[in-house]
Amino acid sequence: MARANERVAGLLAEYAELLAMTGGDRFKIRSYEKAARGVGGYATDLATLDEAAIRKIPNVGASIAGKVHQAVQTGTFSQLDELRRQIPAGVLTLMRIPNLGPAKALAVYRELGIADIDALLAAVENGDLRQLKGFGPRTEEVIRTGIELVRGGAGRVLMATALDLAESIVDRLAPLADRCTYAGSLRRGKETVGDIDILAAAADSGPLMAAFVALPEADTVLVRGETKTSIRTALHPAAALPAAGAGTQTDPDHTGTGGASTAAAGGASAAGGLQIDLRVVPQEVWGAALQYFTGSREHNVRVRELAVHAGLKLSEYGLFHAETDELIVAGTEQEVYERLGLQWIPPTLREDLGEVAAARAGELPELVTVDALRGDLHTHTNLTDGVASLDEMLAAAAERGYDYYAVTDHAPELFMQRMTLEKALAQREQLAERRARYPDMRLLHGTELNIAPDGSVDWPEEVLAEFDLCVASVHSHFTLPAAEQTRRLIRACENPYVQIIGHPTGRLIGRREPIDLDLPAVFEAAAATGTALEINGGPDRLDLRDEHIRWAAERGVTFAISSDAHAVPQLDFVRYATLTAQRGWLTPDQVLNCWPYERVLEFLTRPR
Repeated sequence: MARANERVAGLLAEYAELLAMTGGDRFKIRSYEKAARGVGGYATDLATLDEAAIRKIPNVGASIAGKVHQAVQTGTFSQLDELRRQIPAGVLTLMRIPNLGPAKALAVYRELGIADIDALLAAVENGDLRQLKGFGPRTEEVIRTGIELVRGGAGRVLMATALDLAESIVDRLAPLADRCTYAGSLRRGKETVGDIDILAAAADSGPLMAAFVALPEADTVLVRGETKTSIRTALHPAAALPAAGAGTQTDPDHTGTGGASTAAAGGASAAGGLQIDLRVVPQEVWGAALQYFTGSREHNVRVRELAVHAGLKLSEYGLFHAETDELIVAGTEQEVYERLGLQWIPPTLREDLGEVAAARAGELPELVTVDALRGDLHTHTNLTDGVASLDEMLAAAAERGYDYYAVTDHAPELFMQRMTLEKALAQREQLAERRARYPDMRLLHGTELNIAPDGSVDWPEEVLAEFDLCVASVHSHFTLPAAEQTRRLIRACENPYVQIIGHPTGRLIGRREPIDLDLPAVFEAAAATGTALEINGGPDRLDLRDEHIRWAAERGVTFAISSDAHAVPQLDFVRYATLTAQRGWLTPDQVLNCWPYERVLEFLTRPR
């Protein structure tokens, strides 16, 4: 279950959006947006704090602290409920469409009476929107794209949100079972999931099923039986993908990862309206059941074909002789795969993309893991849009046992962060002073540069040369033609002071499509120039995505797995990036921040 911080951050963000719709003061709106980031990124669980302690959270004053405390206690706060009553339900529905925005959603409702997505799409197709001020052909295209994103993500939540919920449920059910875990697409590390599969082994399913339907998340019991029970969670107002109001031209607060919480960032402050299935099997068939219910369907078909060719049959109950029905193995996944002549196949590879043939030949890669990461090369502090201080971030990184750690606050062209060279130099001095405190962790002073439409970046070369590390990312102009976007990234790769391209396609899952790129050309440029490409762990970024990682790896690209953390809890975002890297078949040797410091330093300082 999501931390109170993440749930309350989602409520504060929703309040800011509703204030914007109702003509609220822009400074007040901004204060609630900042408070949402502060609350979501605060390391201490709100549920353990009184109101006085809540006031110590960055960007949370006395008035907001009262609302936060009320939200922790009741799940909402009165001012938010009042604003919700003022906004027609249809407008809230339209607000889910990326790029439409609160003001346009309200105008469409008031002027044309449109209150649902189908009617809006019809108005786009008929040209009816053009009669409204500020709505032209370009707006129509943007709205059409937004509707496609909404429908593509309907009923799905981000991997991070689903993992949080699934692990919480497993923790509560495990004492009643011999074995218990989550399976399905979530175990395979898919970036979004439409439901959650929980698998348990127990001699008596009764206590498990009773505990499952009694979970506070269980809004509706869909099916209840001895071997399978299904529930649906309550739909949270902010649960559906995408979140409302995602911008198209600027990325001012790194919305995907700079938003303070997994919840607020991902458009789901709690997993809402999700179906969760619990299946209970006997302990002796655990392995076969886990293999079966993890999937994917295509992978399972491929494995069953192997079984058939060997005169066997495979199901969730075990591997059997086809003619005699004699059980051969079922206890562990390893036994099932080995009996079929295969290496055990990691769940993140089970998509029928060549993993079965590789397992048969004994050629599966040793996949990168979180434990293999020796450092984080893309993080932020409250000097720009982070919510934690330099000292808080350094202490948390040291707690993770990192060998090295880079602070890469934003550069000045992302103007709303108000970065200056003077601030950057002062931070560099602060890092130099703190090196003595962390003798086992090398501290790197970096920057996240902004890639302009022409491919140039912030600061002149003589300034860039003094940074230990430069990450360059696209934060604006997301709709340029493919040729311009491609040249933009290639030129950034060619910059001798840029070592990493951050979140290369700029996508926000369910909210903003990737920029239009000739990806092979960019991958060739990254390989040729020795520029690493980032796998960003922001729950709604996961950029590069899995299939792109494989394309790039085939061209010899080096990767960096990054949290892009803007708060202490977000350092854990490397987990999601690592699962994505596994789905891209990456090994530790292909990941820059799995290398020892001396090798990383050589990579960062070599002539390019």
